[in-house]
Amino acid sequence: MNSTSSQFVSTRRIAMYEPMVHHQMGIWEDSFKQSCSPGILPTSLVVEAYTNLDNQLEDASRGTMGTPNNKFEQEVSTRRDEKVQRRQAQNREAARKSRLRKKAYVHQLEQSRLRLAQLEQEFKQATQQGLLIGGGFDPGHLDFSPPVNSGIAAFEMEYGHWVDEQNRQICELRNVLNAHINDVELRVLVENGMKHYFKLFRLKAVAAKADVFYIMCGLWKTSSERFFLWIGGFRPSELLKVLVPQLQPLAEPQHLEVGNLRQSCQQAEEALSQGMDKLQKTLADSVAFDQMGDCFLPPMARAVEQLEALVSFVNQADHLRQETLLQMSRILTTRQTARGLLALGEYFHRLRALSSLWASQPREAVR
Repeated sequence: MNSTSSQFVSTRRIAMYEPMVHHQMGIWEDSFKQSCSPGILPTSLVVEAYTNLDNQLEDASRGTMGTPNNKFEQEVSTRRDEKVQRRQAQNREAARKSRLRKKAYVHQLEQSRLRLAQLEQEFKQATQQGLLIGGGFDPGHLDFSPPVNSGIAAFEMEYGHWVDEQNRQICELRNVLNAHINDVELRVLVENGMKHYFKLFRLKAVAAKADVFYIMCGLWKTSSERFFLWIGGFRPSELLKVLVPQLQPLAEPQHLEVGNLRQSCQQAEEALSQGMDKLQKTLADSVAFDQMGDCFLPPMARAVEQLEALVSFVNQADHLRQETLLQMSRILTTRQTARGLLALGEYFHRLRALSSLWASQPREAVR
């Protein structure tokens, strides 16, 4: 069985190589006729001819036996790579479409909430007008609660997202400081934390135009935060007093610069507070005007105009807060600034937690 098989293979190979042999024999014969005299064959020519024939037979054998397998493996590998690339491209496209759908859904929910708030406000106004026009003036049926403001509703929603992002940044800063990463990576987190506070100041500026009393009274804050409220936010000098012990040790030049900064904050706060007192007195005089009748509207119109100054006071107070944060970041090192942002975020987080604990405390019934 084996001898027959090997004979069959040998016969096939001989049949395959036979035209090549005849071709090489023809070359020898021509060379013999041209280079040698009759009956004489040079040894070098014979050796060279046999060598060329062996090389051609070996090359032909490799081309016949080895090349198809290599080509087949290459084709399989190429098809596999193309299939993987197509699958990865499909996964990336599906993930991109999913993110777009999620973003569109969140945007739709926010728009629906704003539209609902606007409809509620329009409904209240229509109800009040109906009572005044159709049923006559009846103070007992009037609703003196403030109407829903779409600008304030948008601010409350944005502020909720802001608090969630601040909590995430606090956790990230805490983990990074414990991991002792280099200052280059830490600088990115510090800049993001500073920009996050600046974003809040921009949101407040827009909300103050919608309802300045809402921002001034701190209705967007918890009860514990409102206890420390100063013109719609924290008092910079008092916050420095809270943060400095958390930043120790400070170098002597840093101590001097922080002390000068706190003194400058106190002077600016005093100037703004005096301006607020003067504005309150002016408004009180306008509202307490003793002429009603035809002279009632002009003083009230002047009072409304004077209220526009409140928006300026809120913006100036937030500008002072922003400048205080910037100056502290210039005085401190990158790592100290990161510790300061962490302490600041934890401070506000504890105030919000204190409000929740206070609200959950049982109250005794009044007898």
